[in-house]
Amino acid sequence: MTDVKFTDLGLSQPILDAVNNLGYEAPSQIQALAIPKILSGSDIVGLSETGSGKTAAFVLPALEMIDSNLARPQVLILSPTRELCVQISEEVGKLGTNLPRLNSTPVYGGAPIDRQIRGLRGAQMVVGTPGRLMDHLRRGTLRTDDLKLIILDEADRMLDMGFRDDMEEILGQVKGDYQTLFFSATMNRNVERLIAKFGKDPQKVEVAKKALTVDRIAQSYYEVRNRSKVEVLSRLLDMEAFRLAVVFCNTKRAVDEATEALLARGFTADRLHGDITQQMRERVINRFRDGKVELLIATDVAARGLDIDEVDIVVNYDLPQDPEDYVHRIGRTGRAGRSGRAVSFVFGRDVYRLQNVERYTRSKISREKVPSQEEVEGKRADVLFESVKLKLEEQTKGAPFTNYVDRLLEQGHSATDIAGTLFGMIRESVGREGEAIQEDRPGGDRGGNDRNDRGRERGGRDDRRGGGDRYERGGRGGDRNDRGDRGGPVDRQSRRSEVAAGMKQIFIGAGAAAGVAPGEIAGMVYSEANIEGGSLGKIRIFPKHSLVQVKEGDEHKVIDALKGQKLRGKPFPCRLDRDL
Repeated sequence: MTDVKFTDLGLSQPILDAVNNLGYEAPSQIQALAIPKILSGSDIVGLSETGSGKTAAFVLPALEMIDSNLARPQVLILSPTRELCVQISEEVGKLGTNLPRLNSTPVYGGAPIDRQIRGLRGAQMVVGTPGRLMDHLRRGTLRTDDLKLIILDEADRMLDMGFRDDMEEILGQVKGDYQTLFFSATMNRNVERLIAKFGKDPQKVEVAKKALTVDRIAQSYYEVRNRSKVEVLSRLLDMEAFRLAVVFCNTKRAVDEATEALLARGFTADRLHGDITQQMRERVINRFRDGKVELLIATDVAARGLDIDEVDIVVNYDLPQDPEDYVHRIGRTGRAGRSGRAVSFVFGRDVYRLQNVERYTRSKISREKVPSQEEVEGKRADVLFESVKLKLEEQTKGAPFTNYVDRLLEQGHSATDIAGTLFGMIRESVGREGEAIQEDRPGGDRGGNDRNDRGRERGGRDDRRGGGDRYERGGRGGDRNDRGDRGGPVDRQSRRSEVAAGMKQIFIGAGAAAGVAPGEIAGMVYSEANIEGGSLGKIRIFPKHSLVQVKEGDEHKVIDALKGQKLRGKPFPCRLDRDL
C-alpha cells in the first residue's frame, strides 16, 4: 500500500485540498483500505490499533456523503468518551474546512444539554457518546429520518464500558437504508454479535499488528517505593529534555496528590480525571496542547482520545492492571513519526505485572537506576551553563550590568569569584528542593520489604474499592488525611510562618468536609486565573476552609478570577487571609 495516494481513493477536490493543506502526503494503511470500500456503499468492519489514522478513515468518506442543501443529521458517529468526541469533531472541522455549508456538532455528557439542543438544529453530522445520544433521541431533539451513515468508533470500548443497550437502542431506532461502519481495536464475541445484528454483509478491513508498541518509543522502568515516587519523578523530569509529558495514575486521589506535589516543586502541571467538569477538561487539554502546562497528570480517561503529537515522555506513575491499558497509555508519545519515551514505576509484585506487559507487547522493557541527587544537580548545572553561554554569545551580552561587575572587580573580587557567586544565586532561585530517599542507598531500589508499601502493592484499598478509575465510575472525592492538617486551631503566628517569602495567602471557604482536594483547587486557579506556571505555592486543606499561597502580585488576580466559581457544585467565599 505504500504507493497509494489520496488522489487514488475517490475523494473530491475540496477534500483533497484540505488533506494537502494539513500536510498529509500519503494515506495510512487503514485509510487506503477502508475509504474506497466506504465510498462504494459497503458496510465495513475496520480493525486497527490506536494511532493508525482510523479517524480520518471514516471522516473523509463521511464528508463526501453530506448533502449541503439538507440541514438535518445525515451522519451519526458514536464514540466512547467525551475526549474522543471532541477529537473527532476537531478532525471533522479540519478535513471539512473547504465545505462552507458543513454543520457538525458534538454531544456528550457533562455539558449543558440546552446548548447541545441548539447545536443540533441544522447539524448534518453528529458526534456523540451513546448515553447523551439516547437523551436526545428520547427528547426528540435528534432526528434520524435522513441518516445515511452510522459509525461506531471503538466499538469494543463502548461495549466494555456498558453501552450495549444504548448502542442497540440507537441502531434499532434508525429506519430506512443506511450504511454502518464498525471500527474496533479488537474483535471479540460482543463485537461480533453487534455486527451480526446490525451489519449488512460487512466487508472486513484489518491492519495487521506486527507489534503492539512502536520501535520509536524507548521503554524502561524504575523500582520505586510509593513514598518515593514524587521525588523520583522530579529527578527524571529534571534529567529529561522534554516539552510535554503525561503522567498516568490509577486513581483520582493519586492524580490530585501527585499534581499538588509537583506544583509545589515548581513544575507547571494540571490534572485530568472524571471528577473534573467538562468545561475545565477542555481548558486543561488546550493549555497542555499550547504548552502552557508541561505536565498532564491523568487517569486512564485521557489514554484514549488525547491526540497531541508533541508529547515527549509518558510516565506510568502507577502501573496499569491491564496490559492493553499500558499500550494505550504509552501510545500518547512517539506519534507522527517522532521518537518518544515511556517510563514505568514498579515495586514488589508490580514486577510480575510488568513481565505480563512484556509478553503482551512482545517487547523488552529495560530496568534503569534512579538518578542520584548529585546527577540531577550536575544536569541542572549543565543546563544553567549552556543558557549563560548562549546569553554571552548574544550581541547585547551583559551590557546593562557591566558597571556592577567593574565595581566588584575594583573592590578586589576576582572574575571567577563573581561568576561563581552569580551562578550560585541563579541556581538557588530556580532550583528545586530535593530529598533523600531509600532508593539512593546501595541496593535501595531492590526488593519489597518495606511494610509501608506492601498494602498498595497487594492491591490496597484505593485499588480495590475506589477502582482504578478505569472507566471513571464512582470514586470518592476528597482526601481524608487533608495533607496532615486535621483542622485544629491555627494561630496567626503559625500562619505567618507557613507563608513562603514572596507569596501571599488566600482564604477559600471550602475544605475537606465538602470533599475538596488540593489538586482540584490548583487546577481551578491555573485554569481560571491564567497565571504563570510556578505561581502557585503550598495548598493546605482544613475541614471547612483551604489556604492557598500565590506569588505576590497575583493574589488579586486570582481572587477576582475565582469570584462566582463553584467547588463541588457550591459557591465559596474567596479573599486574602485575614489572620496574617
